[in-house]
Amino acid sequence: MDEVILDIIRALQAHETLDEEALIALIRAHNKERVGIPDISKRMLLPYYLEIKNNEPNRWKSWNIDPALEQRLLQVLRMKPRRTASGVATISVITKPWTCSNSCLYCPSDVRMPKSYLCDEPACQRAERNYFDPYLQVASRLRVLNLMGHATDKVELIVLGGTFSDYPVTYQIWFTSELFRALNDADDEQRLMHSIEEREKLYQEYGVSIDPDDLEQRTSETQRAIDAGELPYNQAIEQLYMNSDIGREISAHQIATLGELEEQHARNETAQHRVVGLVVETRPDRIDVDTLYLLRQLGCTKIQMGIQSTDERILALNGRSTDTEAVQKAFELLRLFGFKTHTHFMRNLYGSDLVRDREDYLRFVSDPIYRSDEIKLYPCVLVEGAGLQAYYEDGSWEPYTEDELVELLATDVLNTPSYVRISRMIRDISADDIIAGNKKANLRQAVEATLEKRGAHIGEIRAREISTDDVDLSQLALDIVEYQTTNTNEFFLQWLTKDDRIAGFLRLSLPKREAVVGARVQSQKDAHSSLPIDGGEAMIREVHIYGVAAQLGDLEQDAEAESVQHSGLGRQLIDAASAIARDNGFHTLKVISSVGTRAYYRSLGFVDRGLYQQIPLGH
Repeated sequence: MDEVILDIIRALQAHETLDEEALIALIRAHNKERVGIPDISKRMLLPYYLEIKNNEPNRWKSWNIDPALEQRLLQVLRMKPRRTASGVATISVITKPWTCSNSCLYCPSDVRMPKSYLCDEPACQRAERNYFDPYLQVASRLRVLNLMGHATDKVELIVLGGTFSDYPVTYQIWFTSELFRALNDADDEQRLMHSIEEREKLYQEYGVSIDPDDLEQRTSETQRAIDAGELPYNQAIEQLYMNSDIGREISAHQIATLGELEEQHARNETAQHRVVGLVVETRPDRIDVDTLYLLRQLGCTKIQMGIQSTDERILALNGRSTDTEAVQKAFELLRLFGFKTHTHFMRNLYGSDLVRDREDYLRFVSDPIYRSDEIKLYPCVLVEGAGLQAYYEDGSWEPYTEDELVELLATDVLNTPSYVRISRMIRDISADDIIAGNKKANLRQAVEATLEKRGAHIGEIRAREISTDDVDLSQLALDIVEYQTTNTNEFFLQWLTKDDRIAGFLRLSLPKREAVVGARVQSQKDAHSSLPIDGGEAMIREVHIYGVAAQLGDLEQDAEAESVQHSGLGRQLIDAASAIARDNGFHTLKVISSVGTRAYYRSLGFVDRGLYQQIPLGH
């Protein structure tokens, strides 16, 4: 293994660029000489390098690796570098199976999972192996990311599993508290391992199985009945989990208080693995003032919600209970609370067609009612047991052809404004589970290749991110995009390279005073909680600087290390946002800070005030 590492080091010292193809060629050349010895793979190299550095310092010193060379070496050895190219390590977790108050045609009903998820999806497999325990899920994912060479000092937690707000409040608090606890305990390996052992032992004593074959056998008859329409999904979930003896005993342990959560928040402010974003998934009709107030107490900063379509006729045909009035109310409240919005939008729904789909998406990204910050834009597919199957069998629904789908999504991409990020174009559903519809895993690449052939410019954020590329900070220019929603004036401030690549951005909301007054009056009638903002307070909803996630400690110790994330770009964006808010007559600037970024904002003069941090704007 040393020979491979040393060859990579020599290439880098000779100022050679080692891309993925060159690295694999180098590894293959060494494997040809390893007769009778197991081959070396890329995934072995980084753990091996770190082991030598940590456990054999004299041997490591003999390799003559200075900080600048090590930074380049780690970039070469890191597995899947795009995973932290946005500057943050993302950890997705899944809540336990629970009932759902909707019955959408396209939703799978896997009795081993929360509604709309399948046990073959990667995140779901991890969740099941870890008893759906949030602590165990975070701990296992953190270990994998570290082994792959990704910095994990800045973590975005994404809580999936359908509608988070449908779970009991005590479970929501407990689940969130355990996410933070896992990251906090990760500072102490002994404490972390002890907690993992104790938790696994507890689930084993309850008789909870995590063996996939055993689980399939235990649930196969129930799943057959669900797929055949003989047993409702919710009834099956109640029988297997919620009302079973084991389910009730486990649920009795899955409770926590806000005070206990706040203790974990306080620990995380100075932890080695800090939460810089907490995302939960819910539905528009579950969003109200009380719900959002609780989510802010949990530390939530972004909401994922399924919109799917703006056409109420299509929504009704597909079993969605949400109307456009509820969606508008949800968007308006989310903006006033400062949340980022990450919405799901589906193509090829039952009852729609290519023309309607084009008009639908254009309306979604241009109508002031919506204007989401981030979008999952993906095609509807048919999976076993979904209500859509009957319409597929009678011919009233059929999937678009690959050419039709690529063309539709290409048009959607071109219609997407520069302040919107299209995060995904497919679900992580195994091709084996898809009866009809897109099975192309690289659908996004096909769409972007189509646009590239036409010489079209893609304006959405993800296509313009600097990713792992180097950036000349002196060549960046600040660009400001202003747009209107029904209740706010929005400003999207972005740092751009000369070729329109994006190195960082800030989202600033200036609430319309009449909208705030109206919402405040309504909340006093309908809610126990109150709006967190008045007519003179502006809100920073997001600050994001791109570039591969860098370890804060390493950068502080190494004056030669360079990172876009630690170059003052964020501070300059905040200064520019302050000036915009001040010029528009606002007296206070608030920020929906994450638990792990509170210290940063305090260093800029922000002070803690309830659910947010704020700073006065002098005139």
